[in-house]
Amino acid sequence: MLKAFYSSATGMRAQEMMIDNTANNLANVNTNGFKKKHINFADLIYDTTSPAGATGENGQVKPIGLQIGSGVRAVGTTNNFAQGTPTETGIDTHLSIEGEGFFRVTQGNLIAYTRDGSFTTNDQGQLVTADGFSLDPPVVIPADATDLSISEAGVVSFRVNGVTNTGPTIQLARFANTAGLENVGSNLLVETAASGPELLGNPQQDGYGRLRQGYLEGSNVQVVSELVSLITAQRAYEINSRAIRAGDEMLSSASNLVR
Repeated sequence: MLKAFYSSATGMRAQEMMIDNTANNLANVNTNGFKKKHINFADLIYDTTSPAGATGENGQVKPIGLQIGSGVRAVGTTNNFAQGTPTETGIDTHLSIEGEGFFRVTQGNLIAYTRDGSFTTNDQGQLVTADGFSLDPPVVIPADATDLSISEAGVVSFRVNGVTNTGPTIQLARFANTAGLENVGSNLLVETAASGPELLGNPQQDGYGRLRQGYLEGSNVQVVSELVSLITAQRAYEINSRAIRAGDEMLSSASNLVR
C-alpha cells in the first residue's frame, strides 16, 4: 500500500485542526481580552532506507541519505499574548491592562486569571466578572459610594458621605511561561506545572502593566490574517486529498496491468 495514503490522511487531519483553531479565533474576534491561538505542527517518523554517511558499494561515504516521511502531527497550541486594542466604555468599574499581567479572580475554591476587565458590582458590592467571579483580594464598593476612582497603579478610592476612602490595591499576576497557562473558558486561564507559579505585583511596578479605568481590552485577533490562514488550510486540505486521489489512480493502473 502506498505511504502517500497515510501521509496525506495525516495532512488532511492537520488542516482540519488548523481550520478548527482559525474558526475559534474568528468566533472570538469581539471577546474582551481574548488572545488568539496558534497551532504548531511537526513531521512524523521517517522511513530511512539509506542513512547519510553510510558507505556505498564503491567504498565511498554517501553525502546524503534516503528518507521518506510519514506525514504530520499537531504538537500543541500557543496563545499569542499581544496587546489587544483598548476601547473606552466610560463605565467606572471597567478596567483594561496595558502591558503584562492578569487580573486574579476566585472561581469557587480555585484561583483563575483573566485579561477581561468588564467588572461590575454584585449584591454585596464586590467587584466581580460577568460570571460572578470576584477579584482577589476582594474589592468592595459600598452602595452609597460616589466618585469611584481606580488609578493606573491599582489604588481604589471612593467617597462616602463626603469622606474619601481608600480600598485595597488591585494586584496583577504574571508567569514565567505565560504560554503554559490553560484556557478553561469564560475568559479565564488557570495555572499549570508548565506555566510555573504565579508572581504577584502591583500595577506599574517591576514590569507589570498599568490599569486604565473606563476601558476594556479587545481581542487581538486580526480578521485578515485569520482569513489568510483559513484559505491556506483549505487549499492544503484539497492538495492532500488530491495526493490520495493520485495514489488511487496509480494503484488502479497497476491492477489493470493483469487484465
